[in-house]
Amino acid sequence: MSGLTHLGDDGRARMVDVGAKPTSERRAVARARLRMAPDTARAVERGDGPKGEVLGVARIAGVQAAKQTSTLIPLCHPLPLSFVDVAATVDVEAGRVELLAEAHTIGQTGVEMEAMTAASVAALTVYDMVKGLERGVAIESVVLVSKSGGRSGEWRLDEAAADADKG
Repeated sequence: MSGLTHLGDDGRARMVDVGAKPTSERRAVARARLRMAPDTARAVERGDGPKGEVLGVARIAGVQAAKQTSTLIPLCHPLPLSFVDVAATVDVEAGRVELLAEAHTIGQTGVEMEAMTAASVAALTVYDMVKGLERGVAIESVVLVSKSGGRSGEWRLDEAAADADKG
């Protein structure tokens, strides 16, 4: 079990002690993709959902969620976030909404979970905001796109390999 950082000597899950780690700038970007009917995507793009302006509400929900990550994911450290944002693009013809969540901190552990939580909750919020138009909206994926900082440095998703894995 020596390679499993979140297990104690007794085999039980634990929070990792990051106290001795140096602080560094940390950044992570995560992406959520939703698939829906073109008419629903058009309403999202126009800001004309049954509950109001979809993307603005989803953006704020994602920011708020990133700030709550340590209360949602049991072994995450609470982090002083210096920046969180969620940007959206809509492809009406393809019926696709893409949300990119970005989180920054200066700290002893990364912000990957904060970025992924922001993207996930923003996607769930899009669903909630349009379910009156279409119940079959699908959150197709939530993935880490990139991260920087810390001991492992830079990492970026290999999009070609990720697409190949989908078969």
